[in-house]
Amino acid sequence: MAGNARSSMADAGLTVRETATSGEARQKGPRRGDAIRELKKRDNFTNFRHIAFVYLVIAASIGLTIWSYGAVAEAGLEWWWNIPMTLLCIAVVGASQHQFGGVIHEGTHFILFENKTLNELASDWLGGFPIYTSTFQYRLHHLAHHQFINDPLRDPDWAQLNESGHDLDFPITHFEMLKELGKQLWLPNLFRYMIVRARYSALGTDNNPYMDRERKGERLPTLMGVIYAVTAPAAAITLIESGHGAWAFAALGVMTAAAVAYFYFLDEEKLPHAHVETVISHRTTNISRILFMAILYSALTGIEVAGWGPAWAYFGLLWILPLFTAFPLFMIMRQWVQHGNADRGRYTNTRVFLVNPFIRYAVFPFGMDYHLPHHVFASVPHYKLKGLHELLLQDPEYRDKGIVVEGYFNSPHGKVEDRNPTVIEVLGEKYAPEAGGNVYVDTNTLEYAKVSDAAAIARENEASLRDGT
Repeated sequence: MAGNARSSMADAGLTVRETATSGEARQKGPRRGDAIRELKKRDNFTNFRHIAFVYLVIAASIGLTIWSYGAVAEAGLEWWWNIPMTLLCIAVVGASQHQFGGVIHEGTHFILFENKTLNELASDWLGGFPIYTSTFQYRLHHLAHHQFINDPLRDPDWAQLNESGHDLDFPITHFEMLKELGKQLWLPNLFRYMIVRARYSALGTDNNPYMDRERKGERLPTLMGVIYAVTAPAAAITLIESGHGAWAFAALGVMTAAAVAYFYFLDEEKLPHAHVETVISHRTTNISRILFMAILYSALTGIEVAGWGPAWAYFGLLWILPLFTAFPLFMIMRQWVQHGNADRGRYTNTRVFLVNPFIRYAVFPFGMDYHLPHHVFASVPHYKLKGLHELLLQDPEYRDKGIVVEGYFNSPHGKVEDRNPTVIEVLGEKYAPEAGGNVYVDTNTLEYAKVSDAAAIARENEASLRDGT
């Protein structure tokens, strides 16, 4: 395996990556059978532990930061003493918000929990709603990315990066990559990325290959959640600041009732439809998202009115600010390297990333470090991907064509000729894909999904294969 894992394939040597040998969705490799079926098994409890850890990190980070503000004030120090702790909290919370993206990612593939209803509810309430998105809309975005990986016409990740101005012209040098990362310190670049990303993966776009173009729906229902998310806090904060805390609760109640009533009586034909069906209706999901925000906004308002602290200010500083800064930065650091400088081959469209614990938590959440085996078998839960990788190493094609990288910026090992490439090195000329390689369309992506128009998706498959030749 090019850049093979030392612990598993130390004697395999380093070979240059090849393009895929088949344009069809073939299931090649070692004898999988029972082993693969065992790896695909999900349950209804394991991921609660993983999700609880993320919430613990968030609570500890925000709690310690607020405690430090009090300690600084009690010591009579200037406000700028709070800056280091604030920046650290923003980084950790942004990384944890990316972990929530990992929760949704598992939910998108129906592998967060075995029960589909529990999978959808937990993915939305514990992962999606806190970062202002929903599982179903992201599912349309992400499963299309899997099925049409690196197809410039059908992979939504390609379109999203291009529209936000974050697509890179691979291969690139180490210096060029650092330069592009440095540009993200100019916050408008992160804001633009986040806004475009939200439109693709949270609101949905008409050009997604899974969208039913005959039933696009109307824009207002899609935007109603955004309107509530912005106007409800504005009203509550304004009333609190003007000394009318009780009226803030009333305003939230009225606005929430109006939004819920809007979706309750809305004709679902006015909502966008897709060839992949929902587990929970659009109406229920939209009402649930409004209720989640109402509960959160009421809690923040209650803390303020009770005089327990500036909850809304902390929410803006320690949750909303990371959502538009650290969170998108970590997403960009992942999105660029997972499929950048790669082709459309089955074993060559991404890699395995062995990195330190913080980078893994911040940049490759919920098994996204083992991204190559995930793209080979997307129905395997994140906590079994390492085992899947070790199983697939028995397949000569996987071993020879796949790439394992170690370290993001710097390698933990010695000379370049004696080690695996780093994340940034694999984006360079040495690992650039060869021209004219065959393409792979992952027709197993929708294994657990209920499809309403298989023929429409089959036509997209055929067109993708045709366009890639």
